[in-house]
Amino acid sequence: MNARIRPLGRWDVMTLVRRTAIIATMALGAYLLAPPSASQAATGAPIHPGVQTFTNGAQCTANFIFTGGTNTYIGQAAHCAGTGGNTETNGCTAGTLPEGTPVTVTGASKPGKMVYSSWVRMKAAGEKDTATCQYNDLALIQLDPADAANVDPSVPHWGGPTGVSTSGCAGTQVYSYGNSELRLGITQLSPKTGWCVTDDGGGWSHRVATVSPGIPGDSGSAFLDSSGKALGVLSTLEVLPVAGSNNIGDLGHELAWANAHGFSVALKPGTAAFNGNQLPIG
Repeated sequence: MNARIRPLGRWDVMTLVRRTAIIATMALGAYLLAPPSASQAATGAPIHPGVQTFTNGAQCTANFIFTGGTNTYIGQAAHCAGTGGNTETNGCTAGTLPEGTPVTVTGASKPGKMVYSSWVRMKAAGEKDTATCQYNDLALIQLDPADAANVDPSVPHWGGPTGVSTSGCAGTQVYSYGNSELRLGITQLSPKTGWCVTDDGGGWSHRVATVSPGIPGDSGSAFLDSSGKALGVLSTLEVLPVAGSNNIGDLGHELAWANAHGFSVALKPGTAAFNGNQLPIG
């Protein structure tokens, strides 16, 4: 059983209080283990994977940088613009804001615009495949041309991506970078690593277990495979059978679907070399 990881801003107050207390405790441990440091893009550019995005007041985490023609895009989960509840995981039927919706991107001087949403496009195309409807969870935010020069495609802390993963990941290590507001701005808590448990849905989804698991506000964040390739986008929280694990939509499948349905886009590789041997904290 899956539940969508809601964008931060749509949770009840008591849930936020409990979550914040947990994150505050984790933050204290992080400071005891390592001194404060800034996990940012290699060049120091203000716009990069892992920055926060805000869609109609809901906070998510950006995943990767993409290009198409002369345009530059930053990715988030399509469900970050969802208008329904956290049990609405079928993108072919779930409610969503339309393409053209403005999105605030941290580090950008002007709002971006959601020009592609897999949820919007699947409805328009009449998509019926169960796995595609369940796991195709990608939105692209077009950056204003004034901000395109201030972008670094490198994933903070880990480096990469080195390309797009084209194979499964079951039994291998994975890497991520979440940036929920519940982490209180403590960058030591953003890098995460763990394991890919299973490949599901004909390769459309991967179940992952990381320390710590994705929380509200981490929605849409990037996942890298063991070689630093872009693996997927954080999408849902697993309730059963592996409580606390997450499911990520496979980026290769999501990009292939977008390109097959009239939206030409490609991943922009990182400028920093991938380094999966360092500790998550630091």
